Amino acid sequence: MGIITDMFAYEFMINAFAAAGIVAVVSGLTGYFLVMRAQTFAGHALSHIGFAGATGAGLIGLAPLWGLVGFTLAAGIAMGLLSERLSNRDVAIGVVLALALGFGLLFLHYHTAFATQATALLFGNVLAVDHAMIATLAGLGLVTLLGLAAIMRPLIFASLQPELAEAKGVPLRFVSTVFLAIVALAVSACAQIVGVLLVFTLMVGPAAAAQRITTGLWAGLAVAAALALAEAWLGIVIAYYTDWPVSFCIAALSALGYFAALLWPANTQRQHSHTHAH
Repeated sequence: MGIITDMFAYEFMINAFAAAGIVAVVSGLTGYFLVMRAQTFAGHALSHIGFAGATGAGLIGLAPLWGLVGFTLAAGIAMGLLSERLSNRDVAIGVVLALALGFGLLFLHYHTAFATQATALLFGNVLAVDHAMIATLAGLGLVTLLGLAAIMRPLIFASLQPELAEAKGVPLRFVSTVFLAIVALAVSACAQIVGVLLVFTLMVGPAAAAQRITTGLWAGLAVAAALALAEAWLGIVIAYYTDWPVSFCIAALSALGYFAALLWPANTQRQHSHTHAH
Protein backbone atom coordinates (compact mmCIF):
# COMPACT_ATOMS: atom_id res chain seq x y z
CA MET A 1 0.00 0.00 0.00
CA GLY A 2 2.89 2.32 0.87
CA ILE A 3 4.20 1.98 -2.69
CA ILE A 4 0.95 3.43 -4.04
CA THR A 5 0.73 6.23 -1.46
CA ASP A 6 4.32 7.27 -2.27
CA MET A 7 3.05 8.39 -5.64
CA PHE A 8 0.64 10.87 -4.09
CA ALA A 9 3.40 12.54 -2.10
CA TYR A 10 4.10 14.51 -5.29
CA GLU A 11 1.76 17.32 -6.26
CA PHE A 12 2.43 16.81 -9.98
CA MET A 13 1.12 13.22 -9.65
CA ILE A 14 -2.08 14.37 -7.94
CA ASN A 15 -2.52 16.97 -10.71
CA ALA A 16 -1.91 14.30 -13.38
CA PHE A 17 -4.57 11.99 -11.90
CA ALA A 18 -7.10 14.84 -11.64
CA ALA A 19 -6.53 16.07 -15.21
CA ALA A 20 -6.46 12.56 -16.71
CA GLY A 21 -9.64 11.66 -14.80
CA ILE A 22 -11.59 14.62 -16.17
CA VAL A 23 -10.38 14.09 -19.73
CA ALA A 24 -10.88 10.31 -19.71
CA VAL A 25 -14.55 10.51 -18.70
CA VAL A 26 -15.29 13.25 -21.25
CA SER A 27 -13.40 11.36 -23.99
CA GLY A 28 -15.10 8.05 -23.19
CA LEU A 29 -18.60 9.53 -23.34
CA THR A 30 -18.01 11.69 -26.44
CA GLY A 31 -16.07 8.91 -28.16
CA TYR A 32 -19.00 6.51 -27.70
CA PHE A 33 -21.14 8.61 -30.04
CA LEU A 34 -18.20 9.21 -32.38
CA VAL A 35 -17.78 5.45 -32.84
CA MET A 36 -21.56 4.90 -33.06
CA ARG A 37 -21.75 7.47 -35.88
CA ALA A 38 -18.68 5.98 -37.64
CA GLN A 39 -16.95 9.38 -37.49
CA THR A 40 -13.70 8.34 -35.84
CA PHE A 41 -11.67 9.65 -38.77
CA ALA A 42 -13.22 13.09 -38.27
CA GLY A 43 -12.11 13.00 -34.62
CA HIS A 44 -8.60 12.04 -35.72
CA ALA A 45 -8.53 14.88 -38.25
CA LEU A 46 -9.70 17.44 -35.67
CA SER A 47 -6.74 16.63 -33.43
CA HIS A 48 -4.28 17.19 -36.29
CA ILE A 49 -5.99 20.45 -37.25
CA GLY A 50 -5.71 21.46 -33.60
CA PHE A 51 -1.94 21.07 -33.81
CA ALA A 52 -1.80 23.83 -36.46
CA GLY A 53 -3.96 26.00 -34.21
CA ALA A 54 -1.78 25.41 -31.16
CA THR A 55 1.48 26.14 -33.00
CA GLY A 56 -0.12 29.20 -34.63
CA ALA A 57 -1.20 30.47 -31.20
CA GLY A 58 2.35 29.95 -29.91
CA LEU A 59 3.67 31.99 -32.82
CA ILE A 60 1.57 35.03 -31.85
CA GLY A 61 2.12 34.63 -28.11
CA LEU A 62 -1.18 33.03 -27.08
CA ALA A 63 -1.58 29.89 -24.93
CA PRO A 64 -1.46 26.85 -27.25
CA LEU A 65 -4.68 25.42 -25.76
CA TRP A 66 -6.75 28.34 -27.05
CA GLY A 67 -5.32 27.97 -30.55
CA LEU A 68 -6.16 24.28 -30.33
CA VAL A 69 -9.74 24.98 -29.20
CA GLY A 70 -10.26 27.72 -31.82
CA PHE A 71 -9.00 25.71 -34.78
CA THR A 72 -10.74 22.44 -33.83
CA LEU A 73 -14.04 24.24 -33.17
CA ALA A 74 -13.91 26.02 -36.54
CA ALA A 75 -12.96 22.79 -38.32
CA GLY A 76 -15.63 20.75 -36.50
CA ILE A 77 -18.34 23.23 -37.43
CA ALA A 78 -17.11 23.35 -41.05
CA MET A 79 -17.08 19.53 -41.26
CA GLY A 80 -20.59 19.36 -39.83
CA LEU A 81 -21.92 21.90 -42.34
CA LEU A 82 -20.20 20.24 -45.30
CA SER A 83 -20.84 16.63 -44.38
CA GLU A 84 -24.18 16.42 -46.24
CA ARG A 85 -22.61 17.79 -49.39
CA LEU A 86 -19.35 15.89 -49.41
CA SER A 87 -19.80 12.47 -50.91
CA ASN A 88 -16.04 11.92 -50.62
CA ARG A 89 -16.00 13.20 -47.06
CA ASP A 90 -13.02 11.08 -45.95
CA VAL A 91 -10.95 12.28 -48.91
CA ALA A 92 -11.72 15.93 -48.11
CA ILE A 93 -10.96 15.40 -44.42
CA GLY A 94 -7.68 13.68 -45.33
CA VAL A 95 -6.61 16.59 -47.54
CA VAL A 96 -7.48 19.15 -44.83
CA LEU A 97 -5.66 17.01 -42.24
CA ALA A 98 -2.45 16.91 -44.29
CA LEU A 99 -2.67 20.66 -44.96
CA ALA A 100 -3.16 21.38 -41.24
CA LEU A 101 -0.09 19.35 -40.29
CA GLY A 102 1.85 21.21 -42.98
CA PHE A 103 0.79 24.55 -41.48
CA GLY A 104 1.79 23.29 -38.02
CA LEU A 105 5.25 22.54 -39.39
CA LEU A 106 5.45 25.97 -41.06
CA PHE A 107 4.51 27.75 -37.80
CA LEU A 108 7.15 25.70 -35.96
CA HIS A 109 9.72 26.72 -38.55
CA TYR A 110 9.15 30.39 -37.63
CA HIS A 111 8.92 29.75 -33.92
CA THR A 112 11.72 27.34 -33.05
CA ALA A 113 11.56 28.21 -29.34
CA PHE A 114 8.21 26.43 -29.35
CA ALA A 115 9.79 23.03 -30.21
CA THR A 116 9.60 21.50 -26.71
CA GLN A 117 5.98 22.60 -26.32
CA ALA A 118 5.29 21.12 -29.76
CA THR A 119 6.55 17.71 -28.61
CA ALA A 120 4.21 17.92 -25.60
CA LEU A 121 1.36 18.86 -27.95
CA LEU A 122 2.04 15.93 -30.27
CA PHE A 123 2.51 13.30 -27.57
CA GLY A 124 0.97 14.85 -24.45
CA ASN A 125 2.57 15.71 -21.11
CA VAL A 126 0.12 15.02 -18.31
CA LEU A 127 2.87 15.27 -15.66
CA ALA A 128 3.29 18.98 -16.41
CA VAL A 129 -0.36 19.90 -15.75
CA ASP A 130 -0.90 22.65 -13.15
CA HIS A 131 -3.96 23.78 -11.16
CA ALA A 132 -4.90 26.39 -13.77
CA MET A 133 -4.91 23.75 -16.51
CA ILE A 134 -7.04 21.40 -14.37
CA ALA A 135 -9.59 24.18 -13.90
CA THR A 136 -9.57 24.87 -17.66
CA LEU A 137 -10.00 21.17 -18.47
CA ALA A 138 -12.85 20.91 -15.96
CA GLY A 139 -14.56 23.90 -17.64
CA LEU A 140 -14.07 22.43 -21.12
CA GLY A 141 -15.30 19.06 -19.89
CA LEU A 142 -18.42 20.56 -18.32
CA VAL A 143 -19.33 22.48 -21.51
CA THR A 144 -18.73 19.31 -23.57
CA LEU A 145 -20.93 17.10 -21.39
CA LEU A 146 -23.71 19.70 -21.13
CA GLY A 147 -23.68 20.05 -24.93
CA LEU A 148 -23.82 16.28 -25.31
CA ALA A 149 -26.72 16.01 -22.86
CA ALA A 150 -28.61 18.76 -24.69
CA ILE A 151 -28.48 17.04 -28.10
CA MET A 152 -28.43 13.41 -26.93
CA ARG A 153 -31.95 12.39 -27.99
CA PRO A 154 -31.88 13.82 -31.53
CA LEU A 155 -28.24 12.67 -31.86
CA ILE A 156 -29.10 9.03 -31.06
CA PHE A 157 -32.12 9.13 -33.40
CA ALA A 158 -30.12 10.78 -36.22
CA SER A 159 -27.24 8.30 -35.72
CA LEU A 160 -29.26 5.08 -35.72
CA GLN A 161 -32.09 5.95 -38.14
CA PRO A 162 -31.13 9.05 -40.17
CA GLU A 163 -33.86 8.67 -42.83
CA LEU A 164 -36.63 8.30 -40.26
CA ALA A 165 -35.16 11.13 -38.14
CA GLU A 166 -35.17 13.43 -41.18
CA ALA A 167 -38.75 12.45 -42.02
CA LYS A 168 -39.75 13.30 -38.44
CA GLY A 169 -38.17 16.75 -38.80
CA VAL A 170 -34.89 16.25 -36.94
CA PRO A 171 -32.42 18.81 -38.39
CA LEU A 172 -29.66 16.34 -39.32
CA ARG A 173 -27.08 18.91 -40.43
CA PHE A 174 -27.58 21.01 -37.30
CA VAL A 175 -27.24 17.97 -35.03
CA SER A 176 -24.13 16.83 -36.95
CA THR A 177 -22.55 20.31 -36.70
CA VAL A 178 -23.24 20.72 -32.98
CA PHE A 179 -21.93 17.21 -32.33
CA LEU A 180 -18.65 17.84 -34.19
CA ALA A 181 -18.24 21.12 -32.29
CA ILE A 182 -18.64 19.10 -29.04
CA VAL A 183 -16.09 16.56 -30.33
CA ALA A 184 -13.70 19.46 -31.07
CA LEU A 185 -13.82 20.54 -27.40
CA ALA A 186 -13.27 16.96 -26.20
CA VAL A 187 -10.33 16.56 -28.63
CA SER A 188 -8.76 19.79 -27.32
CA ALA A 189 -8.98 18.55 -23.74
CA CYS A 190 -7.77 15.05 -24.67
CA ALA A 191 -4.72 16.44 -26.51
CA GLN A 192 -3.49 17.97 -23.24
CA ILE A 193 -3.16 14.47 -21.77
CA VAL A 194 -2.10 12.14 -24.61
CA GLY A 195 -1.18 14.62 -27.37
CA VAL A 196 -2.82 15.25 -30.74
CA LEU A 197 -1.28 12.13 -32.34
CA LEU A 198 -2.75 9.81 -29.72
CA VAL A 199 -6.24 11.29 -29.20
CA PHE A 200 -7.56 8.02 -30.63
CA THR A 201 -6.34 6.16 -27.52
CA LEU A 202 -8.85 7.77 -25.15
CA MET A 203 -11.58 8.79 -27.58
CA VAL A 204 -11.90 5.68 -29.74
CA GLY A 205 -10.32 2.66 -28.00
CA PRO A 206 -12.53 2.55 -24.86
CA ALA A 207 -15.70 3.50 -26.79
CA ALA A 208 -15.13 0.85 -29.48
CA ALA A 209 -14.44 -1.79 -26.80
CA ALA A 210 -17.59 -0.75 -24.87
CA GLN A 211 -19.75 -1.12 -27.98
CA ARG A 212 -18.52 -4.69 -28.45
CA ILE A 213 -19.19 -5.86 -24.90
CA THR A 214 -22.45 -4.08 -24.00
CA THR A 215 -25.95 -4.07 -25.48
CA GLY A 216 -27.69 -0.98 -24.06
CA LEU A 217 -26.85 2.69 -24.59
CA TRP A 218 -26.48 3.62 -20.92
CA ALA A 219 -24.43 0.52 -20.14
CA GLY A 220 -22.24 1.30 -23.17
CA LEU A 221 -21.67 4.90 -22.06
CA ALA A 222 -20.83 3.79 -18.51
CA VAL A 223 -18.37 1.13 -19.72
CA ALA A 224 -16.72 3.54 -22.21
CA ALA A 225 -16.17 6.15 -19.48
CA ALA A 226 -14.99 3.53 -16.95
CA LEU A 227 -12.55 1.95 -19.43
CA ALA A 228 -11.11 5.33 -20.44
CA LEU A 229 -10.70 6.28 -16.78
CA ALA A 230 -9.06 2.94 -15.86
CA GLU A 231 -6.68 3.12 -18.85
CA ALA A 232 -5.69 6.74 -18.12
CA TRP A 233 -5.07 6.18 -14.39
CA LEU A 234 -3.39 2.79 -14.80
CA GLY A 235 -1.22 4.30 -17.55
CA ILE A 236 0.02 6.99 -15.14
CA VAL A 237 0.77 4.36 -12.47
CA ILE A 238 2.72 2.15 -14.92
CA ALA A 239 4.62 5.20 -16.22
CA TYR A 240 5.52 6.22 -12.65
CA TYR A 241 7.08 2.82 -11.85
CA THR A 242 8.69 2.09 -15.24
CA ASP A 243 9.73 5.60 -16.35
CA TRP A 244 8.07 4.93 -19.74
CA PRO A 245 6.16 7.83 -21.37
CA VAL A 246 2.64 8.16 -19.92
CA SER A 247 1.06 8.46 -23.38
CA PHE A 248 2.65 5.19 -24.50
CA CYS A 249 1.30 3.38 -21.41
CA ILE A 250 -2.22 4.74 -21.98
CA ALA A 251 -2.06 3.91 -25.72
CA ALA A 252 -0.89 0.34 -24.99
CA LEU A 253 -3.67 -0.22 -22.43
CA SER A 254 -6.26 1.21 -24.83
CA ALA A 255 -5.14 -1.20 -27.57
CA LEU A 256 -5.12 -4.13 -25.13
CA GLY A 257 -8.64 -3.23 -23.97
CA TYR A 258 -9.91 -3.10 -27.54
CA PHE A 259 -8.28 -6.39 -28.60
CA ALA A 260 -9.63 -8.07 -25.45
CA ALA A 261 -13.12 -6.81 -26.39
CA LEU A 262 -12.71 -8.37 -29.87
CA LEU A 263 -12.40 -11.76 -28.15
CA TRP A 264 -15.68 -11.20 -26.30
CA PRO A 265 -18.35 -13.88 -27.07
CA ALA A 266 -19.86 -13.24 -30.50
CA ASN A 267 -23.48 -13.56 -29.33
CA THR A 268 -23.16 -10.29 -27.38
CA GLN A 269 -22.08 -8.55 -30.56
CA ARG A 270 -25.05 -9.96 -32.52
CA GLN A 271 -27.40 -8.90 -29.75
CA HIS A 272 -25.83 -5.42 -29.85
CA SER A 273 -26.44 -5.10 -33.60
CA HIS A 274 -29.96 -6.36 -33.08
CA THR A 275 -30.60 -3.75 -30.37
CA HIS A 276 -29.27 -1.01 -32.65
CA ALA A 277 -31.40 -2.20 -35.53
CA HIS A 278 -34.47 -1.62 -33.41
